[in-house]
Amino acid sequence: MADGNVALLIDADNARPAGLDPVLTALAELGTVNIRRAYGNWRKPALKGWVDQLHRFGIEPQQQFDLTKGKNATDMKLTIDAMDLLYRGRLDGLGIMSSDSDFMPLAMRVRQDGILVYGFGSAKTPEGFQGACTRFIDVDVLIDAERQSPGPDTKAAAKKKIDPDVVELLGNAWKAAKRDDQGYALLGEVGQIAGNRSSFDVRSYGYARLSDMIADIPNFVTERIDGGPMRVKRVR
Repeated sequence: MADGNVALLIDADNARPAGLDPVLTALAELGTVNIRRAYGNWRKPALKGWVDQLHRFGIEPQQQFDLTKGKNATDMKLTIDAMDLLYRGRLDGLGIMSSDSDFMPLAMRVRQDGILVYGFGSAKTPEGFQGACTRFIDVDVLIDAERQSPGPDTKAAAKKKIDPDVVELLGNAWKAAKRDDQGYALLGEVGQIAGNRSSFDVRSYGYARLSDMIADIPNFVTERIDGGPMRVKRVR
């Protein structure tokens, strides 16, 4: 676990309250989530499901009235708060819980200051916002994985089909990595290169680790020699 100061800003109109627990767990790898805020018009019946979760997880509600039909003040307030935190030097990591592409410029700007940005939304989130984040994670997959009852089939039940684009991404990362005479590269280096080229995260496919995902892709083989680091080779 890292020891950074992390903020989680939630667009309640475009996020599922059931995802709070797994989202906070995912953000723990960046540090402690000390700043927790949810934005919305809390008079709306549609946000009623958030109330219990706000109390349970210590989320600070931020009220934004819908003063003009078709205009969303929530997005503006969330963005202003994020920039305020950025310029105060209080951020080591930022989580944005939303499926709204309007947050793409915010994610890009925060990353320019070297701060990791994790996006949490649905699989239908526009690619622009997904790609602007350091990592983008499908919250629906996190929720499904958490709901699985403990047992040997838990991981298999939560898995999602791996996109050909992801296979190509990993293959290109393997090509760019340093390889030995047998064609093996360190899995950690392959993962780092893939992460630099994409916001892809294995948790969006129901995997806990990259090694678990690689093991399920027939294009690759892995090996570990004498307890050393995992190595990977593309075979097709």
